[in-house]
Amino acid sequence: MTPELVVLPDDVAAAERGAEVVTDRAERAVRDRGRADLAFSGGTTPGLMFASLAARDLPWAHVHLWQVDERVAPKDGPDRNLTYLEAAFGDLGGVRIHPMPVDDADLEAAAAAYEARLPPAFDLVHLGLGADGHTASLVPGDPVLDVADRGVALTGEYQGHRRMTLTYRGLARAEEILWLVPGGDKRAALATHLAADPSIPAGRVAAARSTILVDRAALPDDVHAR
Repeated sequence: MTPELVVLPDDVAAAERGAEVVTDRAERAVRDRGRADLAFSGGTTPGLMFASLAARDLPWAHVHLWQVDERVAPKDGPDRNLTYLEAAFGDLGGVRIHPMPVDDADLEAAAAAYEARLPPAFDLVHLGLGADGHTASLVPGDPVLDVADRGVALTGEYQGHRRMTLTYRGLARAEEILWLVPGGDKRAALATHLAADPSIPAGRVAAARSTILVDRAALPDDVHAR
């Protein structure tokens, strides 16, 4: 299905709209089945969205937060995505954060154990887009791109760290994918992604329903805002 592209004035407006989308999806899931399963990507981009979302009056005791990816890096450090998840959501009433076990000695076994704990489906998965076309920790040229028999796997080294990440099979658990893509450095990658070009990792992600939130800085010149 063709993603819905939504263009906002700037990164703050994109983050606010992202928080609105997550809120709506989480509230509907809790209302319909008593819990919401949300998976969030790391990186610096979602910080504004996390702050807006954490300030909202969601039924947090029924919300489960999962990690899309995580660096193999020291616990509580600035390189760990979990550090930012816990800072944003850790004090909210009863929310359950499910960390990827990147501190385990046997990382392959840890990845398999994390997959075994995943819900059958995610109500929403949040993804970003790197300037090189990567998403989650599915990066260009990494063998993890071809992993089809597991939903969680380990990457090679990328920007100084190995990563644990949901694979394409893991991302296929998403009922809905929310892409948050602000910034002019994403423009070329976004144009390729909008063309569903499989030459970049993001172009191989498929979902029954997806929304791409961009700011005007990220909008390619040949794509009309709507």
